[in-house]
Amino acid sequence: MKLPGPDHPITIKANPRRVRVSVGDVVIADSTNVLTLKEASYPAVSYLPRKDANMAVLSRSERVTHCPYKGDANYFSINADGKIIADAIWTYENPFPAMTEISGHLAFYPDKVKIEEVA
Repeated sequence: MKLPGPDHPITIKANPRRVRVSVGDVVIADSTNVLTLKEASYPAVSYLPRKDANMAVLSRSERVTHCPYKGDANYFSINADGKIIADAIWTYENPFPAMTEISGHLAFYPDKVKIEEVA
C-alpha cells in the first residue's frame, strides 16, 4: 500500500453537477452525489454511488486489478442496448484507508459509455 503524497497526489471532491452515464438509450447511472477523483497526471474520474446505478443491467466479471494507492478493483460488464460491454465499470469495494470515500461507488471507462454532466 502506498499513500498519496506530493509525488503522487490524489484528491477526492464532491461534484456539484448531476452526472448521467448511458449506453445508447439506456441510462446506466444518474446521480447528484458524484465524487471526482483526481490522481497525479491522470484524467479526472467520476465515481457514482452504486445506489444510483441500474444494477439490473450490470454483471460482475472475473477481472480484478490492483492499484497500490487505492487497493483491489473489481469490474462489471454492461448488458444494454442489445450488446454486452465487457469490463466497462470498476469499483473499489474495500479500498485502502486513505481512499474510503470511493467505497460503494462505480467508475466508468469513458471510451465504453457516455458520461455527461447534465443540468
